Order: sequence, then C-alpha cells, then structure tokens
Amino acid sequence: MRTMFQTVAAVFTMAVVVAGGRAEDDKVPLDKLPKAVVDAVKAKFPKAELKEAEKGKDDGKVEYEITIKDGESKIDVDVTEDGTITGYEKGIALKDLPKAVSAAAAAKHPKGTAKSAEVVYAVKGGKDTLAYYEVVIELDGKKHEVEVLPDGKLKPEEKK
Repeated sequence: MRTMFQTVAAVFTMAVVVAGGRAEDDKVPLDKLPKAVVDAVKAKFPKAELKEAEKGKDDGKVEYEITIKDGESKIDVDVTEDGTITGYEKGIALKDLPKAVSAAAAAKHPKGTAKSAEVVYAVKGGKDTLAYYEVVIELDGKKHEVEVLPDGKLKPEEKK
C-alpha cells in the first residue's frame, strides 16, 4: 500500500513539475504589448489583424509570439521586446507542400495521416529565409510534428 501511495505521489509531483515548465509562456492582452512589438508586426504584415499574444523566454531573452490573421492565413510571429522579428510560422495547404517534404513526413509516420502544415521562416537582418516545414501527422489518435528541411531531409532534433 505504501508503495502505491509513493507511486501516485511521484506521478502527481511529476505532473506539477511538467505543467509548471510549460507555464513559461504567458498570455498577454493585445493592449498590453510593447509598442515596438506591435509596430514591428504591423510593419511586416500591414493588413493583418492581431488575434492573441504570448510572452516567454528564448535563450533567456523575453520574446513575444503574436498570432495574426493575414487574409486567409494564420501566422505566428516571434518578436523580441525591442521589436525585432526573429521568425514566423505560416499555415499552408497540404497540397502546397513540396513533394520531397510530403514524402519525408509520410516516411516518418507511414501509417499516419497528414492533418496540417506550416512553413517556418527565420528572419535575420530583415531578410526572410525559409528554414523548414512543419507537418502535423495524426497516428493512433495522437498528433506528431514532423520538421522537414526544404530539401526533404528531416530536421535534426534540437537538444534541450
């Protein structure tokens, strides 16, 4: 009985620690965003409507993720406190994925079904560079993100 209690306590503690780790990104009301952040997003995407925002830390620096709607596209824009856009993810239709990218994602989870895709851009020195594609595959009721480079190779996993 004591072992069962210890196991339950350990699982509960782990759940609290994991949930606490995810709480690093906090929702931010749009009217509380720094002016530099809003101005940068509006300059890059002048016709976009800001939908929501989160504040978190990336490599110890404060960064905002602003979700916008630009026409029919949903875009998540990463912006530093000083208004520097570091990257963005834009939803795309599965049919618009390059064949090599679709093939690589399908090969990673051959029994899964592709559900959605995004193209991820890095922004450095004001220049946008296609970094990779992110394909969401559903398999056995679970969603798996597959990151594929433009040449069709799987993106190496980042070490945490």
